[in-house]
Amino acid sequence: MKRTIFTLVIGLMAFNTLMAQTVKEADPADVSSIDAIMKAVYDVISGDAGQKRDWERMRTLFHRDARLIPSGKNPQTGVFGARALSPDDYIKRNEPFFAKEGFYEREVARRTDIYGNIAQVFSTYESFHSMSDKKPFMRGINSFQLLNDGKRWWIMTIFWQAETPENPIPKTYLKSKK
Repeated sequence: MKRTIFTLVIGLMAFNTLMAQTVKEADPADVSSIDAIMKAVYDVISGDAGQKRDWERMRTLFHRDARLIPSGKNPQTGVFGARALSPDDYIKRNEPFFAKEGFYEREVARRTDIYGNIAQVFSTYESFHSMSDKKPFMRGINSFQLLNDGKRWWIMTIFWQAETPENPIPKTYLKSKK
């Protein structure tokens, strides 16, 4: 029994070491400022139908404990809820959609509050199926929580809600305030 546990512990340590060595470093241009990391995250998720996204680049933007949290109303129950995803969960969930549909998301306004090494960014977005689309098929607000570890910015969470007819985006969030 002790030998089995010992073997398991050594195996897990070797796996963790291997995984740590395969993690790509972030491009400093992507994480050196709030503007840079915001531009990078919108860039990495956007593309034509079938266009492979640079998921390794995306992973470098997120802290190891980061979460992406979509929220919305369940059409069957009418109950409003949210679901926390890891960056890898987000990738698995959206890869089939991105294979079939073009998806471009662009920031149209931003409100940023900073205290010490943390930042809260309300980023109003518009989503398009193609770069040539004139009208977005969806709008909403991404709430980013960011951490600066003294060397770079990390995304800790992105918590978002899409606009609905019952809940339009307030005018105050359609103009940037830094």
